[in-house]
Amino acid sequence: MVRRVLPQLTQRWRVYALVRRRDPALAALGVTQLIGDLDQPATLKRLRGIAHAVIHSAPPPNHGEIDLRTRRLLSQLKAGRSLLQRLVYISTTGVYGDCGGARIDETRKLLPLSDRAGRRVDAEQQLRTFGIRSGCHVSILRAPGIYAADRLPLERLHRQLPVLTREEDVFTNHINASDLGSACLAALRHGRANRAYNICDDSDIRMGDWYDKLADGFSLPRPPRMARSEAEKQLPAMQLSFMRESRRIGNLRMKRELGFTPQYPTVDDGIRAAVAKGKTCSG
Repeated sequence: MVRRVLPQLTQRWRVYALVRRRDPALAALGVTQLIGDLDQPATLKRLRGIAHAVIHSAPPPNHGEIDLRTRRLLSQLKAGRSLLQRLVYISTTGVYGDCGGARIDETRKLLPLSDRAGRRVDAEQQLRTFGIRSGCHVSILRAPGIYAADRLPLERLHRQLPVLTREEDVFTNHINASDLGSACLAALRHGRANRAYNICDDSDIRMGDWYDKLADGFSLPRPPRMARSEAEKQLPAMQLSFMRESRRIGNLRMKRELGFTPQYPTVDDGIRAAVAKGKTCSG
């Protein structure tokens, strides 16, 4: 997501990126690469006192109750003479858990259902504490399903994996990857201290409708619909976990406080752009 807005970032900032291995594409954009790994604390010392602003997009580890990666990052940012003024963290709307299809905003109590969402809550809490103690403006961006022309679940459609019947289907939320990157820039400029923002488009659709729209846009068969009891016999645990959570995310705070409106306001706009890009590339 952040990679998509690096050209804008490098126009205003000297940009450093923490990477496990050097990337020629980053070098071509003028990004200074710091070799390190959030799972290897000894490799992170170069992060100390280096930045005025940080975009933290690393996911938590795949196990445990706490986000050790965020803890290790903050320990380095706190060490030495800190220049840090702003920190933007990309979290997930999964921290809200299942809301029964209700319309919610950032004041909703966090009730994560999955371990991975629980680790995101831990990361948010660590960052809020850091912001209070350090005076750094911490902005938490809660993102839902992220998609882009090169990040679409078309393989799922090719495999004809089922979705739920309309009666049992869940509401799902989306944001285009480019829009999420642009929202990070808006948060760097306008994000309020220790403030959470839902970063999502204006779509109001169920999961099955999302896949139907994708199938129609790319001239693929729509996925079969089936009862939850039958789908649970065919789908992996990870996919089933998303089918147990239903919510409709409000983005008014994003628009009012960050002054940000997505370039792709609905998934229909994003799918049309992805289809057009595919035709251009193939042509």
